[in-house]
Amino acid sequence: MNAVEIEQAITELAEKPFDAANFPYAFLEAFGNKETTIKRLRAGASNKSDLGGVLQTNNIHILKCDAGQVTKALKALKDSPATTKAKAKFILATDGSDFEAEDLTSGETVACAYKDFPDHFGFFLPLAGITTVRQISENSFDIRATSRLNRLYVELLKDNSEWGTSARRHDMNHFMARLIFCFFAEDTDIFIGKGLFTEAITQMSAKDSSNTNTVIETLFRAMNTKIEDREREGMPRWANSFPYVNGGLFSGNMDVPRFSKIARSYLLHIGNLDWTKINPDIFRSMIQAVAEDEERGELGMHYTSVPNILKVLNPLFLDDLRTHLEEAGDNSRTLLNLRKRMAKIRVFDPACGSGNFLVIAYKEIRAIEAEINRRRNEPDVRSEIPLTNFRGIELRDFPAEIARLALVIAEYQCDVLYRGQKLALAEFLPLRADNWITCGNALRLEWLNICPPTGTGVKLQADDLFNTPMNQAQIDFENVGGETYICGNPPYKGSQTQTKENKSDLKAIFDGRTKTGSRSTMYLDGL
Repeated sequence: MNAVEIEQAITELAEKPFDAANFPYAFLEAFGNKETTIKRLRAGASNKSDLGGVLQTNNIHILKCDAGQVTKALKALKDSPATTKAKAKFILATDGSDFEAEDLTSGETVACAYKDFPDHFGFFLPLAGITTVRQISENSFDIRATSRLNRLYVELLKDNSEWGTSARRHDMNHFMARLIFCFFAEDTDIFIGKGLFTEAITQMSAKDSSNTNTVIETLFRAMNTKIEDREREGMPRWANSFPYVNGGLFSGNMDVPRFSKIARSYLLHIGNLDWTKINPDIFRSMIQAVAEDEERGELGMHYTSVPNILKVLNPLFLDDLRTHLEEAGDNSRTLLNLRKRMAKIRVFDPACGSGNFLVIAYKEIRAIEAEINRRRNEPDVRSEIPLTNFRGIELRDFPAEIARLALVIAEYQCDVLYRGQKLALAEFLPLRADNWITCGNALRLEWLNICPPTGTGVKLQADDLFNTPMNQAQIDFENVGGETYICGNPPYKGSQTQTKENKSDLKAIFDGRTKTGSRSTMYLDGL
């Protein structure tokens, strides 16, 4: 099981009435234990507990206890000779009201109400063999949000099967991207009034879901219509609370799939999550997997971790910037020169996926800029780091859209962090129409058109974020000159796994340029 499936399973477990006798087995089953393994534990053949609980060798010792005795039970588990002998990694005690656990390797603990233990599911991911990406266990919100979005996506396709075809997949992806923005905006004061989007759907759509799609479509149209034009366009008054977003996010096709009662319920549950906790460093890769059939089986695992990204970005240019920052000390002129240099830095990922490298690079540069501003006593000054300096190419349309959305969200989060929410809100909307992430095959595109060395203005602005031509990223940089750094981590394909299209791409590039042509060349998927 993957992380998202595990989160869904333990959420369903926590929502059921507490069954003391069955809980240990249901808990282990939620983390992917096979039926035969559970049967052996129930029969006692592999259960080594000396406390009347359930002890799985090399894994976990679980004990259900009397009311009010959870802390005492956890200590008994820790002191148990059987726990030590079986080399259990975790201990867990619960009475159905309270819940406590400890990671015996790290010493980290969890203590919460029983109904809230799914909030800490990432703590237990090693039980399912998921230990390679620490950010997944530390950012359980992102996985919970993705789990719910995945359920909504699948439920919508049941009643809108045509939206799952190649002809309409594009529209479905646009719809999901718009929802993500609305959920984030209603919890971060971009929309005036916490929960505004979810509340509007709750109040204005019928409980039988018959008009849910119409209500959402109206809200999307409102966010694409200037306030002064809404009366002329026939917008209902209840939609006037929503701002004009622009930026192409709500342009183009406004169709919304039909909702069943279950789909409407999923939507409202998603809206009731706390979207201020979103971490675009991991979330965008997970939401990409929701919309990609070939990746849904790996939900939550299609991810290049932040530490691994920094292993590339730090020696590439970030370490040098930090060294110059340290050398500058409090010298105002030297600090200003460093800030001007950073404002001209371009970061280019020709296989950017959903934007991992670009977002991390942007956030790290913003952190350095914020320190410069602090030393110069200019904490409120507007950032000079333009998003359009972070360019990417992505083969698939939905990841390309999510990459741009993730950068927009990262910019807002950095503004809130370094300049305060008031200034961040004042400058966030309307979004710019510039589209600096190109959807296309990087092996067939001219990189200098996408990441030009010089320039003075925008050649093309997108009227619709989702339906711009493949050469739409011919946007000149705001700050002329400067350094360009190329980075990324595309999947690699050897000669035995390359498709005909892959081999054709390599042939177009290497034949006539190398002695062996494309025959012995590794293919970088996405490039």
